[in-house]
Amino acid sequence: MATLDEPGQGGGTDVLDRELEKLLEDRQLDDGDHERFSHYVPKDKILESALTGKPVRALCGKKWTPGRDPEKFPVCPECKKIYERLRDA
Repeated sequence: MATLDEPGQGGGTDVLDRELEKLLEDRQLDDGDHERFSHYVPKDKILESALTGKPVRALCGKKWTPGRDPEKFPVCPECKKIYERLRDA
């Protein structure tokens, strides 16, 4: 007799583990100070997000779906530091 925990049985804790992994992967610093800043994201990713609604990931790691005017917020210091290092390389 198979139990729900046995691999390959299509359910049980395997499914819960995969769902938990996905939730943890999707959740990336979306709360807190990150909301008070504008973030650096490649322009093509911003356009793709506008067309598809898919979230983007900033240089600092914040993941979100853009929807506000970035001109109204100061630049994220972490994004700025990473961008300057990339530009100088």
